[in-house]
Amino acid sequence: MWIFAALVTMLCFGLNNLIFKWSTGKGYSKVHIQFYFYLVAFVLTLIYGFFTGIQHINVVTAVIGGLIGVLNTVGNIQMSKAFEKGPASLTSPLISANSVIPILSAALIFNEHITMIQWIGILIMMASAIVIQYTPGTNGNTEYVPWLLRIMFAIVSFGILGILMKTSSYLHIDSLNTLICMYGGGWLYLAITSLIQKEEWKQSEAKTGGIVGLFSIIGYSAYFFALNTGTASIVFPIVSLSCLVVVLGGCWVFKERLKAYQVIGVITALLGIVFTKI
Repeated sequence: MWIFAALVTMLCFGLNNLIFKWSTGKGYSKVHIQFYFYLVAFVLTLIYGFFTGIQHINVVTAVIGGLIGVLNTVGNIQMSKAFEKGPASLTSPLISANSVIPILSAALIFNEHITMIQWIGILIMMASAIVIQYTPGTNGNTEYVPWLLRIMFAIVSFGILGILMKTSSYLHIDSLNTLICMYGGGWLYLAITSLIQKEEWKQSEAKTGGIVGLFSIIGYSAYFFALNTGTASIVFPIVSLSCLVVVLGGCWVFKERLKAYQVIGVITALLGIVFTKI
């Protein structure tokens, strides 16, 4: 059952990444979309908790949940900006390599066993990332370095987020409490950021953010269930397969084209992810 939950998370995260890519093309504010996304998710989780009962939220829960929310917003914003600098069909697989960080933490910090096949998968993903990033004959393309920097920031943000989610599960913190603190903390961070940036607000951003918020609630609820009942070193790679949704969307919906060596890099990256879940 927990594998199915991880697959649901994979699908929801992939759809949200596609929406972020689509919204970038529409010129929507990345901060505003997430502001509405977190606001909708925060209100809905509060309403759900009101009817089902909310357990006592202590300082540890508030800090971990709040950090998860902030890191998720930072990661999503960096990912959206990376979409502006490069194709979604390459950006998403590279960012999905962040699963290496929580996988290693599961073994080194939480003493989960990682098999030889999973280690091979990790190495394949890292090698594939190098192949995908290889860009001969760029002629000084100024977009290349900003693209890589955005990807690196997103990888670190999502990687640490994964560690904190595993920590929450390890400490047996109620997932609803974590979600409330996560969405509340992320919304507060985005509210401050929006006041600083002072971008123009659009009504369509609220609708888009609301849809993302619904997918996020489903995805993260399934994510916590999978971590609480399954093996984290397997859950993380399955969730990172969300890049499959974006790769297909980038090629079919956005008509992006990949070079032959990049296709090989994407395929081997996905193969490495599969190896880590065996």
